[in-house]
Formats: sequence, C-alpha cells, structure tokens
Amino acid sequence: MAKVSPMMLAPPLIFAGIAAMFLFGMARENPNELPTALAGKPAPGVQVVQLGEMTPFIDADLRDGKMKLVNFWASWCAPCRVEHPTLMQLAAEGMPIYGVNYKDKPENGIKFLADLGDPFEKGGADPEGKMALNWGVYGVPETYLVDGDGNIITRVAGPVTQRELETRLRPAMAEAGGN
Repeated sequence: MAKVSPMMLAPPLIFAGIAAMFLFGMARENPNELPTALAGKPAPGVQVVQLGEMTPFIDADLRDGKMKLVNFWASWCAPCRVEHPTLMQLAAEGMPIYGVNYKDKPENGIKFLADLGDPFEKGGADPEGKMALNWGVYGVPETYLVDGDGNIITRVAGPVTQRELETRLRPAMAEAGGN
C-alpha cells in the first residue's frame, strides 16, 4: 500500500478551508441585494443645492413623522429612466419622494423631469456627490426608505422596478407601519 505524504494533502485541504470560509462568510439572506450599513440608523445629513424650481429638502423633512423615499438619480443614468414610471406611480399613491440629482448638469436634470414628469415632493442637486458619499451610494439609481423619525429602513441599489416595489419596498413599508 502506497503511503500518502502529508504534503500532498495540504493543498486540497487548504483550498477546501478557504472555499468554506468564503461560502459561510459571504452567505446572506439575499445574495443579490447590496446591504446597507445604515439600516436602522438615522439618515445622514441632507446636503443639496437648488435644482431649478424644485423645493429643496432639509434634514427636518426626513423627521416629519411620515415614511418617505430618498432617490438618488441622474439624467445620464439609463436605469433611472427604467424606474421613473414606478416612482411616478408611488408619488401618485401619496408616497413622499425626495430626489437627489447626482453629479449631473442642472439643465439636464431639469429637462429629464420636464420630459418624464416630476415625482419628487422636494429635492435638489448633489453636484459633487458629497451627500451620496455620506449615504453610502454605490451608483445611481439608489433609493432609501426612511421612516418618520428619519431612520433608514432599507435601500434599493438599482432601479425601483415593479418587482422591487412588490417584493422589497411594500413589505418593508408594511412592516414599518407605513403606506
């Protein structure tokens, strides 16, 4: 019977150990969802500048007792166009939505809203992306569900499609006692 050297067993055992570490270390409830470290915590400060005739929002607006969405978007963002009908639907249902135009030319953001409709109760521009950085935005679009006390409930990284609305946002709203 041939004797197996411990040196021959080491590489497969090390590989199996690393694979197990990745498998268990990266496991989460929904692997397609980018988690946010801000869930359950107060929303970071609002830092927007005027965008056209839009009424800017401030920190106090996030703590007005009503559940709301904060949506980071841009005119140059194709997925922002995809989610826009869903945002218009939510606004028509009475959901307050605050828009943050991210690293965009003001005239392009204004034209985007003029062409597609304006779902935002209030909003503004984040021309340098400082607010987005504080909120942990990876890229646009990103939408945060914020409770009436100004705490972040959840985040949708990517477009708010009908599927995201029905499978993530509406259940989170219901659980938080909102719309």
